[in-house]
Amino acid sequence: MNRRQMIGLSLPLIAAPSLVLSQEQAATTRDPYQPTEVPIREGFETGSIVVVSDDFFLYHVIAPGRAVRYGVAVGQAELVWKGKARIGRKVEWPNWTPTQAMIERSPDQYAQYADGMPGGPKNPLGARALYLYDANGNDTAIRIHGTTQPGSIGRAVSNGCIRMRNEAVMALFEQVPIGTPVYVY
Repeated sequence: MNRRQMIGLSLPLIAAPSLVLSQEQAATTRDPYQPTEVPIREGFETGSIVVVSDDFFLYHVIAPGRAVRYGVAVGQAELVWKGKARIGRKVEWPNWTPTQAMIERSPDQYAQYADGMPGGPKNPLGARALYLYDANGNDTAIRIHGTTQPGSIGRAVSNGCIRMRNEAVMALFEQVPIGTPVYVY
């Protein structure tokens, strides 16, 4: 049984990108990770966010059977976070502090930021961050955030967070309130 069949047992399937775009659109679309309105199977509540990590897409459900699809970067294979959460906090130009696990994995890269980095254009969280909290109200340490590396979209390169291009996360930030359900597969 493949991944989509397994997801389909408990969740509505999300239309595959090749099935979403018409041939005419596909011929003119140079960047498959640009925000695009697409059909999806019904079942997710309007307003919710669904991330399909293996496909590098985030879907913001805007109506029954409709979503805006955004390209994302996700965690490296061993760092992919999956589960259900809610947006518990929203921050413009967020501060960033690497986790202790990040520092331990790559001290040369992250130890210099152990005390944090202020928000701004060089901050790896980019222009906006949506902080994911579990059902008990605990911070998961996973964020949907912007990036200073837009070329990473469509790849598994992060330390677990879900990266979006800054202009995309800024648009999503304005659309979703605190409490929005987020499903990550």
